[in-house]
Amino acid sequence: MINFRYHVVSLTAVFLALAIGLVVGTAALNGPVADSLRENVNGLRKDNSLMRQSVNSMQKQLETEEDFAAEVAQLVLPGKLTGRRVLVLTLPSGRDQAEGVVKMLQTAGADVTGRIDVQDKFVNPDSNNNLLELAVTARPNTSPAINLPGNGHGVETSSALLANVLVDRPAGTPAASETDRRTVLEQYATAGYLTPADKISTAAEAVVMVTGQPYVDKDSAKKDESVVKIAVEFDRAGALVVAGMGSTGGNLVSVVRGDPVLSQTISTVDNANTVQGQLATSLALAQQLTEKKTGQYGVGDNAASRVPTLPR
Repeated sequence: MINFRYHVVSLTAVFLALAIGLVVGTAALNGPVADSLRENVNGLRKDNSLMRQSVNSMQKQLETEEDFAAEVAQLVLPGKLTGRRVLVLTLPSGRDQAEGVVKMLQTAGADVTGRIDVQDKFVNPDSNNNLLELAVTARPNTSPAINLPGNGHGVETSSALLANVLVDRPAGTPAASETDRRTVLEQYATAGYLTPADKISTAAEAVVMVTGQPYVDKDSAKKDESVVKIAVEFDRAGALVVAGMGSTGGNLVSVVRGDPVLSQTISTVDNANTVQGQLATSLALAQQLTEKKTGQYGVGDNAASRVPTLPR
């Protein structure tokens, strides 16, 4: 009969054999495995170094192209928009490139009447009724009610009112006074819908709308639709260029380019986050104002060319 001592001795022998096997196996494989791991690590380090060099090279190339575009702007832009009154309207997704767009417009000689930052609250579906009420209470007597939509869409109605007081009115229609503009803007700013960055003392004849990527939250479809309505109302009031970033995914640039009606009256630039795109924005606006032509510019697949070609 096998006793308990036999079991203990047997188990001890098994564990001892396992321990000896691990030691011997580790010793036998330590050299090849360690060498292989060392080679892999060295290879990864080399790949990482090469990728870093490639990124640095691309960054330097981009900076060089940006510098070149800035220098070209100083040669081709001056005089292109001299005396033209331009309003800059920015959406939250376009804030980062707004300053560059403004600088290019000024380089072209434009009289930038002001910059207005549209807040997210303006395109929030929950604001619809409040925007409708505000459009009624804020409308000055010099803005005929017939110019305001009556379809119950707050963004569209408020955008029409803002375009009415910020942009030139049709010939024969009394222009909005400075007091009217200030009063309307103050009411929308107080309610948190807009942030005027400058005092706007005169009406504009053209608008540059600076945007970016589309919304991605649960209300994205409705918000993107509201952004389009803003553009439509300001396009009805005067020349409009949409300076965006990208031309896919349902952002304003892609919507305009995909609409056979809007693309006939609104120019777009899909790389306004670069100096090249900001240059193209000013040229596109000059093309609209001088030649009454629109175009789609940038680097996207649906762009006609990188920049407009203007007559000398």
